[in-house]
Amino acid sequence: MKTVRIDSLDLPGLDDYARLTDVVLRRLSEPAGGLYIAESSKVIARALAAGHRPRSVLVQEQWLDDIAPLLGEWDDVTVFVGDAATLESLTGYNLHRGALAAMHRPELRPVADVIEGARRVVVLEDITDHTNVGAIFRAVAGIGADAVLISPRCADPLYRRSVRVSMGTVLQVPWTRLPEWSEAAPLLHDAGFHIAALALADDAVTLDDFAASVPPKLALVLGSEGDGLSRQALTAADTVVTIPMSHGVDSLNVASASAVALYTLR
Repeated sequence: MKTVRIDSLDLPGLDDYARLTDVVLRRLSEPAGGLYIAESSKVIARALAAGHRPRSVLVQEQWLDDIAPLLGEWDDVTVFVGDAATLESLTGYNLHRGALAAMHRPELRPVADVIEGARRVVVLEDITDHTNVGAIFRAVAGIGADAVLISPRCADPLYRRSVRVSMGTVLQVPWTRLPEWSEAAPLLHDAGFHIAALALADDAVTLDDFAASVPPKLALVLGSEGDGLSRQALTAADTVVTIPMSHGVDSLNVASASAVALYTLR
């Protein structure tokens, strides 16, 4: 482990932490594929366990002993060490979790590889709130599904807020992007999945009734926070499922709905 004490914010390699916006990090041409930020020793540990490659680490002095054991096989990775005030000056915010790692973005796997052997997958269509994406991944990891598939316009699970809200589970749950429904639906059907869309519809079955006879391979589709699922998603679905509600409330937040559905169908 190469430890570098920060005595100047102009040190080579610190620039990654001075441009922490996710869009900028993703669009970097060097390194190829861009970066994402893992925040806290727990999340960094999950990223490394998932096989993701670190570019560098930024850590407060008092957290160095927690980070050092994680980097045993990465002895060429630079660990920048500084006090709280210096790191806040660099990043623009209080680094209260003690450590950040600039991680190389892994290549997305083909859908067929991600769903091979899976029995339960969750499909996210056009969910744009990074908090909801992270919370859904945490529900998937904690309650139980084998993979997450996201639409072309869905928020990026590796954005820093998604990673943080998920408690790093976006780094352990297999996921990739689906093509548009015209290709995605045949792909899922050919793999033996029953597509169930969580939505309000006149012909919807209740979650309780659907849970009484769950198909052996299930793709549960969740839609965007405002408009819900698209017409294409509903057309692709084999079944539309609704969560029974009370007191005139017609729906739950999408992350809450994912947890309720996954628990009921576990």
